[in-house]
Amino acid sequence: MVRIAEIEDGTIADELQLEIGTRIVRINGAPVRDNIDLTFLLSDTDLELETVNPAGETIIYEVARDPGEPMGIVPAPDTIRECANECVFCFIDGNPQDVRKSLWLRDDDFRLSFTYGSYVTLTNLGPRGIQRLIDQRLSPLYVSVHATEPEVRTRLLKNERSGMILEHLRRFAEAGMEIHTQVVLCPEWNDGAHLDRTIADLWDVGPSVRSLSVVPVGLTRYNVNRPVRMLRPDEARAAIATVQKARERALAERGEAWAYAGDEMYFIAGLELPSQAWYDEGALEENGVGSVRRVLTDLDEGLAAGGLPRFEGHRIRIATGASMAPLFAERAGALAAATGAEVEVVHVVNDFYGAMVSTAGLLAGADLRDALVADLRPGDVCLIPAEALNADDLFIDSLPLAEMRGALEPALVVPGHELLDTVHRAAEALQGRTPGAAAGAPTRRPEARSGGVWSVADA
Repeated sequence: MVRIAEIEDGTIADELQLEIGTRIVRINGAPVRDNIDLTFLLSDTDLELETVNPAGETIIYEVARDPGEPMGIVPAPDTIRECANECVFCFIDGNPQDVRKSLWLRDDDFRLSFTYGSYVTLTNLGPRGIQRLIDQRLSPLYVSVHATEPEVRTRLLKNERSGMILEHLRRFAEAGMEIHTQVVLCPEWNDGAHLDRTIADLWDVGPSVRSLSVVPVGLTRYNVNRPVRMLRPDEARAAIATVQKARERALAERGEAWAYAGDEMYFIAGLELPSQAWYDEGALEENGVGSVRRVLTDLDEGLAAGGLPRFEGHRIRIATGASMAPLFAERAGALAAATGAEVEVVHVVNDFYGAMVSTAGLLAGADLRDALVADLRPGDVCLIPAEALNADDLFIDSLPLAEMRGALEPALVVPGHELLDTVHRAAEALQGRTPGAAAGAPTRRPEARSGGVWSVADA
């Protein structure tokens, strides 16, 4: 059932005097299991709502409304459906004990897949759950396939249900649903011939499988080699070649690229990132596919356009991880010329997770603080990755942003998602606003974990 968290003024729910805390049990006789059900069932214009108010009284409301007229019910968030697997590469197993609490949640919720594009395995859904996805046409779905061979996927996920993935995907395709798929590539587990088989099987499902992202496994010093190891450069290059072969077939037969390798795969391989056109419309950036190229393209275009604020007498320090540091360093001179500032790219080593974790969104507050404290000057403008912060302005190690700012005073600390946008906000802060008011972290995306890249300019 769904509990009402808020009632919008002037709406039908307000006129009915529904109370906050009321549970919506059934709509037109159908049980309301969660917010997806609520949205689906409220699409009718003639409604019978069975509710239980905070006092425990069952009340039934009959509603006739015009098409599109909002009910005004704001539901409480659903309880997250947790993962039923014990994946050999699970990033949560690589968490240190003092990581931010929310990052211990083993989420594998199809509702987050439908609403936010999170990748799920579908192993915590029985036959009725799979049928529900089909009945309600919850599409597109984002599915972590990893391998289509039942024995290989079962070995990776340690879940006997996992071997049914192709059967599920074929049923979704028959129902006209769209699916984006993912492979987290683990050397000697699902690469080589297994990856070839997975690509062939997903292609054979048909056009309903809209994309395949192949991303490298992400490990930390707490779970590396237990039992999965990191990809070697030659293995990453082989995977990229395999993806490229699949792309060529897709372009020839269906006129779209279909297959993509994650940004981090290119970093591991020591290869240059593809051009912006390689990523088509950039729909998979949240999965670390094309996000770095977009960041660099936007940065280069912004620098070429000019119009950046001036920072004479200041030093801009861009804090980032190992993946992005050399790419930003290549552009530091252009940024210095455009702003009149000295520009330094600060490569922050990730001691919290281990140096093999190179992306800025997984930098701990203490690591950022310590890197920036070194050689700190009063006029410094420190740009940090907002992707490393949550909605409460806590870093991944639970260090508050306010505490970092205090440690770096009188320097200005500005978190941001887009580098040049953050430069503009920093200039505003220097023009008389207090750092706390002018340089607060911008709106953030839902926390996500995948094998993809987290980049400083996303942050």
